[in-house]
Amino acid sequence: MDELEILKKDWKKREHSFNQLTEKDIYKMLHKRSSSIVKWILIISILEIVLWLTLSFFTTDEHYFKTLEMYHLNKIIPIITIINYGIIIFFIFQFYKNFKNINTTETVKKLMQSIIKTRKTVKYYVWYNLMMSFILFILVFTFQFKYDPNLNEVIEKATQNVNPNVFYTLLFAAYTVCVLIIIGVIWLFYKLLYGILLKRLNRNYKELEKLDL
Repeated sequence: MDELEILKKDWKKREHSFNQLTEKDIYKMLHKRSSSIVKWILIISILEIVLWLTLSFFTTDEHYFKTLEMYHLNKIIPIITIINYGIIIFFIFQFYKNFKNINTTETVKKLMQSIIKTRKTVKYYVWYNLMMSFILFILVFTFQFKYDPNLNEVIEKATQNVNPNVFYTLLFAAYTVCVLIIIGVIWLFYKLLYGILLKRLNRNYKELEKLDL
């Protein structure tokens, strides 16, 4: 009977040591996986700004500048563009900092904090882009509505047979629906682009919670 108790105690000690080893292995795996995910978030954000800069380079021609001048947007749009790229670069720098923090962290709690911070940064980044897109659409519509001679001519002809108030209400409603659809498509784009990575990061966070407990 005494020998059996000794064997049980010895088995419990070994089992405990195996659990400790397994926890360390799980942490290393989660740490490596989280670092890889945040690295991809950083890479995608860099590729995204490169894509927009490339598109801007090929679409910014003489016709583009004439259109801005016609809509009286030739001063405000360049300023907004510079500010926008500045803020995007700031977000990319935050992604880089998050990546470095996750790489250098050594405890479960610190890794969990870094994951939470990364998730927040991505969410703020996506919401900023949606808000900026909405502002630009409204700005362009307002100035186009005010200064585009061709559009004003069409509106004048249309309001001859229709109540102007009704026409303007329908026009604004139609434009709002179009803007919301475009914003929705942009949101789906970001959801697909970053959503999968954030889900994986969130899964890692839940696994780390179990380790922490």
